[in-house]
Amino acid sequence: MTDRQIHAWLDGLLEAVWLVDEDSLVILHANESAQRLTGLSLEAMAGMPVFTLAATPQDHAFWGESADVVAAGIHSHTSLLRADGVLVPVERRVTRVAAGASPGTVFMVTMLDRSVQDATERELETLLSELRATLDSAADGMLVCSLDNRVRAFNQRLAQLWNIPRERLLERDDAAVYAHMASQVVDARHYADRLAAIAHESMQESTDIIELRSGVVLEMRTVPQFSQGRPVGRVYSYRDVTRQTEIQASLRLAARVFESSLDAIFIADSQHRVLRMNPGCERLVGPSAKAFEGCMAASLFGGGSDATFMEQVLQGWADEGFWEGELWLPRDNGAYCAVQLSWVALRDDEGRLVQSIGFMRDLTLQHAAQKRIEELAYSDVLTGLPNRLLLSQRVDTAIQGARQSDTGFAILFLDLDRFKIINDSLGHPFGDRVLQLVAERLQTCLRQTDMLCRLGGDEFVIYLHGGDAVVAESVARRILDDMLKPFTLDSMGFSIQCSIGMALYPQDGATLDDLIKQADTAMYRVKERGRGSYGFYQPQMNANLLSRMQMEHAMRQALGLHRMAVHYQPQVNMATGRITGAEALIRWTDPEFGSVSPAQFIPLAEESGYIVTLGAWVMEQSVREAALWMHSGTPIMISVNVSALEFRQPDFVERITRLLAVHQLPPTLLELELTETILLQDAQEMEQRVRVLADLGIGLAIDDFGTGYSSLAYLKKLPIHKLKIDQSFVRGLPDDEGDRAIVSAIISIGRAMHIEVVAEGVETETQQAVLQAMQCDHYQGFLCAPGLPAEAFRALLSKPLPLKAQGKRSPLKT
Repeated sequence: MTDRQIHAWLDGLLEAVWLVDEDSLVILHANESAQRLTGLSLEAMAGMPVFTLAATPQDHAFWGESADVVAAGIHSHTSLLRADGVLVPVERRVTRVAAGASPGTVFMVTMLDRSVQDATERELETLLSELRATLDSAADGMLVCSLDNRVRAFNQRLAQLWNIPRERLLERDDAAVYAHMASQVVDARHYADRLAAIAHESMQESTDIIELRSGVVLEMRTVPQFSQGRPVGRVYSYRDVTRQTEIQASLRLAARVFESSLDAIFIADSQHRVLRMNPGCERLVGPSAKAFEGCMAASLFGGGSDATFMEQVLQGWADEGFWEGELWLPRDNGAYCAVQLSWVALRDDEGRLVQSIGFMRDLTLQHAAQKRIEELAYSDVLTGLPNRLLLSQRVDTAIQGARQSDTGFAILFLDLDRFKIINDSLGHPFGDRVLQLVAERLQTCLRQTDMLCRLGGDEFVIYLHGGDAVVAESVARRILDDMLKPFTLDSMGFSIQCSIGMALYPQDGATLDDLIKQADTAMYRVKERGRGSYGFYQPQMNANLLSRMQMEHAMRQALGLHRMAVHYQPQVNMATGRITGAEALIRWTDPEFGSVSPAQFIPLAEESGYIVTLGAWVMEQSVREAALWMHSGTPIMISVNVSALEFRQPDFVERITRLLAVHQLPPTLLELELTETILLQDAQEMEQRVRVLADLGIGLAIDDFGTGYSSLAYLKKLPIHKLKIDQSFVRGLPDDEGDRAIVSAIISIGRAMHIEVVAEGVETETQQAVLQAMQCDHYQGFLCAPGLPAEAFRALLSKPLPLKAQGKRSPLKT
């Protein structure tokens, strides 16, 4: 059949029919009977969700089930809310049917208006109650039998309840009727036993509940029929109590839900007086809950005579059938509890208010959570100080005010000096508690109109309301003085120093971001100059920072663009004039910056951490080049500078070992130049690493010996085989007595401890002669050659000895 034929066929049915899409549960088609039943036009119903037809919680639950459950179908009595607001009782059936001309299946919902039937049942019940005094049994189905079980009379309702075929009734075959009835019972054996017992006790009345296979539940009542005082038969009455059974089950379920619900529930009568509260409501209201029974429900909320509140509730009931809102519930202890109240009106079929049910939920935790969310949104979790968002709002307000009153304010950027040491040595939990103490102390240095904000880590920002340079400097001094006072935590005393950068509005920036950036720049400059002080932002600072950023960016690009190279400066034996080694020196030529001195970019690389990458590249280039020298017949030692950060890398020793193996360079031809600072920091760990390298056969030299914080003890403990005299001491030879004394002392230490000594920066034959007279072992410098590219150095190695001076005065060596 086509869809048009199916729709025409459906329109001819007396039953209201809807075809529903299985996936979306949207009404696809409704017949004319459905239009009459609902009061809605066919066009209005098409496309409506099927939930529109659900007027009871059970119907909503049914349509909320999975497609397979719904497809199993349902046949029950329920209600339908008509367009005019009237609740219509219907007999409802849901089945899965073919979709007609379209592929697939749809749900077919059919309903029969039971309004007349229900009214008849109510009228019959009324009539039966009036006749109860004269009738022994009020029943829907009647079966009158003689004592020998011959059927004497029955009514049509009996045939309907028991689903007895009309032709069987017309056959007048009593045995067949009894057999059919027995076949309809779920528990046939129990049914037979009960009939036998009833027949045996012919004078007794009985009432039984029978469940039929069709799902119908019947109440069977039997009374003896007398004639002239003697039993002549028995009257069986059958009443369909399926609906009552369902209602009773629903009532029992509702009672269990009412008693066990965690929500507070109260029931009020049509006059809005409290009839009953569930245990959840009694707990919420408190010990005085019982006193409210019989009182106006509004009095629960402290508004027993508040007509306005009840007017709002009544209006909500009239508009939507419920009222919902937040209220304050007084407690016995005098406190108030925030609750969410949903107050639902219950009406009968005529729309009259019968009862109302109030559902209350305690909002205490919800309000606390909302408050906590707001706190987290505007405050720092660790210290409780305002965060950047709240500071931004405060500063925006100040900027608006400053534009109108022509006033300014100051922003201070504060950073704790070397706070990482506390976290690393005592742990982050201890460091967090220290930050809390710092926040408390900083707060005492400020006025009520100022604001202290924690940006994160150990960085704080201070807004000084109306503050100029004088006020900012005064506050900075007060903070530095207060921070110098000892802190005590867990019986441990310690001091914390900070650096402060300051920026002023409007001269240093028009927004908070600008001012924080400038104050941060000023703070950074303070740290460069030694920390523990304060400084104002100066415009030139940004230019310097920009130059540093540009140079750092160019440096990071240089390796990939082949703009860096390794040069090699020979180290010469003082006695023989032979080249015994070479120091690897990194050189950088940039198209924008030109030839960049290592004194400029090496500190920048160390500060940014890029020194690890540069050092690894120089090491690889140097080992490869030394291997070429060895394989060409001139094996000499290559000396490579190692930064502190590179030396501390966990894989440093493994990487060196791998490089030597890959290029087949003996470890004895590699020398690492270390500074005294490396050996003095984390001395135990560094000592262990140095010994591992020495055990491999790698040489270890102390670079720039005597220029740092020296501790001669490590010369005795560690396997050091070479000391390098810094060129700053060599440059004054032979005239400067101080330089002569220092150089002589270093050479004496080396000879006494059997450690070779190399003098750096030797530029004249006079300097070389003085060093030789002092019994210095080796020298390097422009007297022999500057740092040379790899090809030029190889050419130098091939020249005959002795070597002559190859260059001019050297630049700063790094």
